[in-house]
Amino acid sequence: MKAAVVQMNSTRDGAANLAAAESLVRQSAAAGAGLIVLPEKWPWLAVGEGVVEGAEAIDGAALTAASGWASELGVHLVAGSLTEKRPDGTLSNTSVAFGPDGKALATYRKIHMFDVDIDGVSYRESDYEKAGSETASFGVGPVEVGLAICYDIRFPELFRHLVDREVEVMAIPAAFTATTGRDHWEVLVRARAIENQCFVLAANQFGEAEPGFGFWGHSMIVDPWGEVLATVGEGEGFAVSDLALERLEQVRSDLPALRHRRPTLFSTGGA
Repeated sequence: MKAAVVQMNSTRDGAANLAAAESLVRQSAAAGAGLIVLPEKWPWLAVGEGVVEGAEAIDGAALTAASGWASELGVHLVAGSLTEKRPDGTLSNTSVAFGPDGKALATYRKIHMFDVDIDGVSYRESDYEKAGSETASFGVGPVEVGLAICYDIRFPELFRHLVDREVEVMAIPAAFTATTGRDHWEVLVRARAIENQCFVLAANQFGEAEPGFGFWGHSMIVDPWGEVLATVGEGEGFAVSDLALERLEQVRSDLPALRHRRPTLFSTGGA
């Protein structure tokens, strides 16, 4: 199976974001990717009240377009995430995965809210979006793909829970900040791959969305041993790699750490 991660510099320009996403998805599919992951907040990336301004229903323009791309190109598409305007009036940071027929296979709402102060910049996701409470995964042939979003990567119990659902590939759309990304991004992506002996597809935003709010980029695909198979680096673009399932089986057989777990001895407070 060949997979791709897409890296974007999304802003408040929804039309430009949509055009960039479509172009990069098409390029990824042309390169042979059958599973493509867009970054977090790809249709509209803003902070503060701008989050509310860019919210749209799950059947709105962005995800309708993503569904159409998946159907036309015959690919599985994790449509990053967007600020979803829900029927009850609340907002959530929502990721939807589409199958080659354009139908939604899984919907995940970000569980962990990014409420931090870093280098004098405040991020308060919970001021605008409501945290989700359920995990999600979907099948690509015999392979189960789990969903997480950005800040979720700091919570290993979520990924353990997904492994217990027999997930073998983790898709992580992100808008990981430049400040934290310099020191933590690659370490965390590789750690989640190593400890769960799975592939990780981490699709990140790059550059400034608004003055003072910058994102790290360096989207990457990592194998179950922690080897970086492909990376975008800086700027917009995409990275493609084969996901050799026999490699996953080999790693889990040679170093059977998952079989050596004793979860009944521990309470993780997981999702």
